Amino acid sequence: MSGPKRVPAEAGTKPPTIADVARAAAVSPSTVSRALNREHRFYRSPSAARIREVAEAIGYAPNPVAANLRRQQTNTIGVLVPRLTDTVMAMLYEEIADASLKRGYHTLVATTHDEPGRERESGEVLLQRRVDGLILTTARTDGGYCADLTNKDVPHVLALRSYGDSAAVVGDDQLGGYLATRHLIDLGHRRIALIAGPGYASSALGRRAGYEEALREAGLPVDERLILPSTFSMESGEQAGQHLLALSPRPSAAFAVNDNTAIGVLAAVQRAGLRVPEDLSLVGYNDIPLASRLPMPLTTVRVPFDAIAKAAVDKLIDLIAGATGDACHPFAPTLIPRRTTVRAPACGDSD
Repeated sequence: MSGPKRVPAEAGTKPPTIADVARAAAVSPSTVSRALNREHRFYRSPSAARIREVAEAIGYAPNPVAANLRRQQTNTIGVLVPRLTDTVMAMLYEEIADASLKRGYHTLVATTHDEPGRERESGEVLLQRRVDGLILTTARTDGGYCADLTNKDVPHVLALRSYGDSAAVVGDDQLGGYLATRHLIDLGHRRIALIAGPGYASSALGRRAGYEEALREAGLPVDERLILPSTFSMESGEQAGQHLLALSPRPSAAFAVNDNTAIGVLAAVQRAGLRVPEDLSLVGYNDIPLASRLPMPLTTVRVPFDAIAKAAVDKLIDLIAGATGDACHPFAPTLIPRRTTVRAPACGDSD
C-alpha cells in the first residue's frame, strides 16, 4: 500500500516547518518532534507513523542543526540573557551555571539587550558552537526567536518569561503582582501607581494582571493614568517616578515590577525633596541583594531564582533526551515587607 503523495513546495515559498506539520496532523509541535526522533520510544507507535506520513505529504524535511544537536552532544548549554549588568540576570545565570555543573553540563552565555535581531544572532552563534540546547530569559510576547526554535525543533527552555508552547519555568508573576498590590491596599492605600515594565515581557504583563486583580477585588478602579510603562532599568524607573510625582492628586503608593525600577523611583522621590515611605510607599519585585541593604530597605516580592534555574536546567536536559516539554512550571513568590511601605495617612486621598 503506497503512502500519501508528497506535495512539493511551490517555488519561492518557505519550506514546511514543525509547526506546519503539527497543524496538519492536529497535534502539538512537541508531539511532532517526538514522532520524528528515532531515539524516542514514541517513534515506534502507530500515531508517530501517521504523523511522519503527514510530514512527508506536506514536504517537511528535518532541520539538520537540530539533528546534529541530538547526535553529537557536547554537554554544553547555551544561555541567552538581555544583559549581565542586570542583577536579576546575573543572579539567574550563576544559578543556571551551578545547576548545570551539578548535572555534568557547562554553560555558554550571550547577551541580547532585549533586541530581537541580536537575540536571533546570538542564539545562532551559540548553536554553531554545538550547544546541546538553549535556556532563554529573553522570550517576547511576539514569539520572535522562540518561534524559530520551535519550528526548527531545537531543544530550548524559557526562564522567567513564557511564550506559546515552549517549555517554560517562571515565577508566578500574577500572584506576585497581586501580593504586592494587596499589601498596599491592606495598608489603606487607594491611589496606587504601577511602574508596569515593557509590554513585550510576559513577566511584566503577569505582574500587571496581579495588580489589576487586587484592585478589582478591593472594589478600586483600574486607573490607566496611574499605570506607567517602563523598561526594567533604574533610569526608566526614575523617569516614571518623576511622572507619577507630578500627578494631581499624587498617588500615595506605587508598585514597580522590578527592583531596579523601584530604586529609580526612590531616586526620583529624593530629587523631588520628598520621602519614602512618608510621601510614597513603594514595593519592588525580585528581592535582589541590594534591596535589603539600601538606606531605606525596600519592600519587595522575592522570586526563588535557585529553584527556577534548577528546574530550567533539568527540563532542558530532559528535552535533549527526547522527553516532552509543553508545561509552564510556575514557582510561587513571597512578599518581603520592609521599610518602604507604611500605613496610608488617615487624611490621605481615598477617592
